[in-house]
Amino acid sequence: MNRHTVAHVDLAALAHNARAIRAYLAARRGAGAPALAGVVKADAYGHGAVHAARTLVAAGASLLACADIDEGLELRGAGLSVPILVLGPFSLGDLSGVFEGRLTPTISSPTAARRLQDAAARRGTRLGYHLGIDTGMLRLGLRHDNLSRTVPEVLAAPNLVLEGVYTHFATADVPGDALFLHQCRNFESARRTLAGLGVHGGMTHAANSGALLAEPATWFDLVRPGLLMYGVTPGAFTGRIDVRPVMSVRSRVVAVKGVRVGETIGYGGRFVARRPTTMAIVPAGYADGMDRRLEGRGAVLLRGRRVPIVGAVSMDVLALDVTGLPVEPGDEVVFTGRQGDDAITVGEVAEWVGTIPYELLCRVGNRVERIYSAS
Repeated sequence: MNRHTVAHVDLAALAHNARAIRAYLAARRGAGAPALAGVVKADAYGHGAVHAARTLVAAGASLLACADIDEGLELRGAGLSVPILVLGPFSLGDLSGVFEGRLTPTISSPTAARRLQDAAARRGTRLGYHLGIDTGMLRLGLRHDNLSRTVPEVLAAPNLVLEGVYTHFATADVPGDALFLHQCRNFESARRTLAGLGVHGGMTHAANSGALLAEPATWFDLVRPGLLMYGVTPGAFTGRIDVRPVMSVRSRVVAVKGVRVGETIGYGGRFVARRPTTMAIVPAGYADGMDRRLEGRGAVLLRGRRVPIVGAVSMDVLALDVTGLPVEPGDEVVFTGRQGDDAITVGEVAEWVGTIPYELLCRVGNRVERIYSAS
């Protein structure tokens, strides 16, 4: 590719993070440490699902988790043979991929269970699944306080085999949050109800990145760290595990322009030069995942210094105020990552624009080439 803006994905850092998380778990639980899931949904948060999945399995992940059937089929098509759990809904659409890809679906409603039972019966096969329990996030899952009514029908399905039970936390990254504690209690209550219905054994899991760091009681049999695996730690827990950023986004200066006092830069003319100004133009815009709210708030690294983003972030380019710096076309620009003695993290950028790191990583556009390294 000939585009200047690229995302460098450090697979060695990803493997390091997986091993560091496993070591953290083992140090606290020894031989009873939970297994590790490799969460690779949304193209592994923009890092590339197949590359990430292969790396995580090699580093000890015993299960992969994705969002939908198509994501699971992509992993199977790449030759990955470990169990693949589909976290998202599938009560609508074609279920054939579940069977073709040997995927493990999540049952989050009686309707989904009926559809899976019918599909498995037609094929003369039995299908393993996990139960998704809604403990207070109120998105997907069987309500924790209604399991006595909803679960017996699912358990009675002759072609379905329960292999796991899980929930998902809404606020685990906030220490001491009341909703997190409420969900923990609800999940314990749900597990007691399920035991009363004859559910024993199988895999129990609940801990996302925040819960993994906040509360060992949520670890159970498997942990599902997402962003932590990719080197972004929830702010309150920074430093607990030595994880390293996996992705850095970089570009190049393509033009340097002088701007006279009173002239404007970019769409809308919102930036007005108050002094003789030097602008560097960079071929990266919102089509590449650059947030428009970076205007007047964000910065990049250029020649080892932070320089501000000014003027509107357009579809394909943005402008930097490099007044006083000896900048030339071809100079490297770092949006996230390290240059010299400084580094800009995706968490820092998220704070600038009022969003979360997950969104920024997933929004790195398809036309941004991923360059993978393993060392």
